[in-house]
Amino acid sequence: MDDLKYRESMAQIFLVRPTVELREAYIEFFQDWQESGEDMVPWVISKDPTNYEEMLEFLFKNEDKQDIADGWVPSSTFWLVNEDRKVVGAVNIRHALTEKLFNSGGHIGYGIRPSERKKGYATKLLAMALEKSKEIGISNALVVCDYVNVASRKTIINNGGVQDKDFIEEDGNIINRFWIKLA
Repeated sequence: MDDLKYRESMAQIFLVRPTVELREAYIEFFQDWQESGEDMVPWVISKDPTNYEEMLEFLFKNEDKQDIADGWVPSSTFWLVNEDRKVVGAVNIRHALTEKLFNSGGHIGYGIRPSERKKGYATKLLAMALEKSKEIGISNALVVCDYVNVASRKTIINNGGVQDKDFIEEDGNIINRFWIKLA
């Protein structure tokens, strides 16, 4: 994609709260992930949208500390939508960190649907998520990725990520951890 087409396509994407109006677009997004056989990232997109309104209620309740399970932190979910109202990505922003999130989850989990990758969406999605994180009150965002996820590592670095000490999970998986100063 040449530079002009890239800039034009990136100018036509929006970060939106999940809505009833985007039901069909979201179900297509969900099916794209399912058909790929990949792990669904961020974790909230693995919630089955068969009962769509219930799924939306679940997402919105996650924003309120009083409505979430013990040991969880409030989080906000947004969808990356293009000018055709196609859901191309999703992001989940955790408002605080538990020990587990500090080690291997971070403040921001994001993903681009498999059929829309390698088009620059991830870099733009993370940039927009960082703005939302700042609005939420996060001044220094932790963003992580698996060591083997080179594309995600580049996306984080392109958004100002400064690498911190890696975390090694019990199964040996290496988590790269990056801090991005927002304030």
